[in-house]
Amino acid sequence: MKRQLLAGRFGPDDRFDVAAGADEQRTYLQLVAGEKSLNHGIGGALTSLKKIGVFPSEIGIDLLVLAAHVHAADTRLSRAEQSQDSWTREIRLVVPVSDSARWEAAAPTLKKSLDFLTGDRWTIGFRARPARFATIAQEALPSLIAPSFDFLSLFSGGLDSLIGAINLLEEGATPLLVSHFGEGATSDAQGKLFAGLKKHFDKSSFERLRVGMTFKKGLVERVGSENSTRGRSFLFFALGVFAGTGLGRRFILRVPENGFIALNVPLDPLRLGSNSTRTTHPYYIARWNDLLGALGIDGEIQNPYWNKTKGEMAAGCRNLALLKKLATDSLSCSSPTKGRWQGLGIEHCGYCLPCLIRRAALVAAWGIGNDATIYTVPDLRAQPLDTRESTGKQVRSFQYAIERLRGKPQLANLLIHKPGSLADEVAHLDELADVYRRGLGEVAHLIDGVEARPS
Repeated sequence: MKRQLLAGRFGPDDRFDVAAGADEQRTYLQLVAGEKSLNHGIGGALTSLKKIGVFPSEIGIDLLVLAAHVHAADTRLSRAEQSQDSWTREIRLVVPVSDSARWEAAAPTLKKSLDFLTGDRWTIGFRARPARFATIAQEALPSLIAPSFDFLSLFSGGLDSLIGAINLLEEGATPLLVSHFGEGATSDAQGKLFAGLKKHFDKSSFERLRVGMTFKKGLVERVGSENSTRGRSFLFFALGVFAGTGLGRRFILRVPENGFIALNVPLDPLRLGSNSTRTTHPYYIARWNDLLGALGIDGEIQNPYWNKTKGEMAAGCRNLALLKKLATDSLSCSSPTKGRWQGLGIEHCGYCLPCLIRRAALVAAWGIGNDATIYTVPDLRAQPLDTRESTGKQVRSFQYAIERLRGKPQLANLLIHKPGSLADEVAHLDELADVYRRGLGEVAHLIDGVEARPS
């Protein structure tokens, strides 16, 4: 293994040389297709926003360029191959930006955010874009009416983001929904849900920014790809902020995520570190807001559902009929294509962690028998689930966590600190512990009587 260096270049005439250390493998990331078209979905995002009167700032564009570096490193550097502990990689980025001094000042905050999110050790440096790309951002013509979007909201294709969008629209807001798509299943879910919302709210002028960003396998020579994708939310947040800088005023980017999964307290002692995602953890969102302040971006990222369970979000949706109609098109499963080897199509497995939380939430919100989602394992009680296989592992982990808390409910006040610091949330610690207890309670009701054991 080696430490990995990923350095961006703007076009074939950008010959900026980044010296690699003796223990580093250097890879150049070409950010331009042809002579001047920005690659990796960045140029397409600018074009899409221009059509709806949104013109991101230079710093906003920098942020999306940085996100491309992060996403490339996260998905094209195998943890098994490029770490001493099969998880923690050492990654250095050198990113061409519009204002390197401003970015260098923000680098410590950025490092805190990325180290926490992915569990890797990041070093981030910056250099000026080449002269030909010193200015990329376009300004709106004076004659153009300012865009009417009053919120931005991440729109992943999942149930929580659907509820967040419905609630905003029912409140009379005009949001700009922001989507990233990779695999076809995610893109399909996002498309169906957006079409359903457009049909129902046909008088609203809300829109969607849809960006795909993937990198070819073999980007880093002789290094395999990585499928853990702990860094995805950096790209999601960056897309939202990138769009927000084009609204011409202070913006709020909403990240709709139930508080139970946002905390993501490890279910058992084996789920620390690599097995515990932090994509919407309060600490991570707080560091993003610090980053926006350091960069002079007039915006804020909020999770309006930090104190709600998924079931409470579903029950409290402002249009239950519409939610029930569209919910089956939403996608919660961690691996919706895993059933292909059985000849199945894209569907929810029913037994991964997000599927169990989804099932529990809809039972809690709507009652037993009212969830029309198709699950590969439709009845968790039909037969014992094998804890040595994926069908039983998560159920057993939930059973462990439920039993641990049942004897000592006050443990929740301690356990919520395990995924990461809650120093920014001192005033909300009791509420966070309570949302953890309630979320676990929803799953406990779902799996009561389910047998999980080694077969």
